[in-house]
Amino acid sequence: MIKQIEIAVNPDQIDNTSLILKKLSSKLNVANEDIWDWKIARRSIDARGRRPLYRMKIDVYVEEHMPKATLPLSTMSNVNSCPEVVIIGAGPAGYFAAIEAIQLGLKPIILERGKGVQERRRDLKAIQQDGKVNPHSNYCFGEGGAGTYSDGKLYTRSHKRGNIQEILELLVAHGASTDILIDAHPHIGSNKLPKIISAMRETIEQYGGEVRFDHYVTDIIIENNKVTGVQCEGHEVLPATSVVLATGHSARDIYTLLDSKGVAMEAKDFALGVRIEHPQGYIDSTQYNQEVREDNLPAAAYRVATQVDDNGVFSFCMCPGGLIVPAATAPGELVVNGMSLSRRDSPFANSGFVTSISVEELAEHGYKGLYATLDFQRDVERTLFEAGDGSQKAPAQRAKDFVKGVVSPTLNDTSYIPGLWSAPMHELLPEFVYKRLRLGLLQIDKKMKGYLTNDANIVGTESRTSSPIRIPRDKETYQHPDIEGLYPCGEGAGYAGGILSAAIDGRNVVRKVLQQVSEKS
Repeated sequence: MIKQIEIAVNPDQIDNTSLILKKLSSKLNVANEDIWDWKIARRSIDARGRRPLYRMKIDVYVEEHMPKATLPLSTMSNVNSCPEVVIIGAGPAGYFAAIEAIQLGLKPIILERGKGVQERRRDLKAIQQDGKVNPHSNYCFGEGGAGTYSDGKLYTRSHKRGNIQEILELLVAHGASTDILIDAHPHIGSNKLPKIISAMRETIEQYGGEVRFDHYVTDIIIENNKVTGVQCEGHEVLPATSVVLATGHSARDIYTLLDSKGVAMEAKDFALGVRIEHPQGYIDSTQYNQEVREDNLPAAAYRVATQVDDNGVFSFCMCPGGLIVPAATAPGELVVNGMSLSRRDSPFANSGFVTSISVEELAEHGYKGLYATLDFQRDVERTLFEAGDGSQKAPAQRAKDFVKGVVSPTLNDTSYIPGLWSAPMHELLPEFVYKRLRLGLLQIDKKMKGYLTNDANIVGTESRTSSPIRIPRDKETYQHPDIEGLYPCGEGAGYAGGILSAAIDGRNVVRKVLQQVSEKS
């Protein structure tokens, strides 16, 4: 007999297996020895009471044993001589698309403009310490894409799009902790992800797929409205009839390339704002109702949202115990993002604090046409960069000073390695963006007392929340409606918003590729 039981334990009891077994046997009214196996199916923190609790859903096996798990890679075979699918981009969408391709009997050839994960570290060090941005290898471009250095947060609402559990199991098979299979808000950590990404590449190559780094796509060859090949800088044309476009939300040159070839695209709503960085102790105290966070509790997270003039103002990509990092993809830009290591033990908590930006609204400010949102995004990034000293040092302001519209005489300590400079963020940001963020902070402070504090820094700018352009695709075939063999995919095409949703979209797109290949053969 298998039963799923829900129990709650204090944080100091989470590893007490004898206590958990006692609770299970009591709820089921059976003897301890009759429970042969049990496993946690779901684990979450309930901080609504005076003391936080761990709530767990546990599968209990009464007088029977738990079946052995099926390994997610056990059905794969070599695809070296199978039909090929070219995948542009080695981020979550690209790598999960490649593994799905192998499982379906297709040979993936991945073209990545950046470097492998180990070589990529040098370029991250250069942007952190020297302010030098390599446009092909940075926090967004390179093996694993932006997902490698975005904390590995694995929460998504896209449950209807695909099997999330299978994605998590594939990550575990490549080295992720089994905790991600049970936690309500799983994460891996930016220090663990590089090895996992490398292991995924090894799997792809082991079964006949190819991963080609330093392959910057300069042309997608289209003849008679059909894809026939891909040109990479310094390389011969690669013949291709199925191309998955998984380039991420910051590959602006891909939009320019497609536009030059007359490929239909459209401007898309997105969000833009700042990073707000608090002491982690403040977040812990507000979320857990404890002056000092109890042992066995992770660094606390939060999610806040409000409406200002019918526009959303909300937290985005919150990183407990995290770091702010420079995320520009070209010289002359100032972009920040957040990440956390697996232990989430930084003394700082940071989050995007952004407002929704609509295509219609930007038209009122003179931004029109296909590049309306992209041009606005780029203009804000350049404005903040040009206000500084030409480095990746970020403009910042204490939160209350930001609301009051006064420059901060001093700034708080920060996790941002390039450093901060005291800036008039209330003047550097577009007026309508500043107005909404300001009112949003005031409103949220009423719900989360102390959120608006001068112990928090406002850091600019958080502008890469999602793609500012959508590449359309047919609902049935997932191909571009006008170009046979071109499959827009993931965040860069406007169909995902994080590691899990991008991975799911990559798998779904490759299934459509197989369907088209099968119909032609």
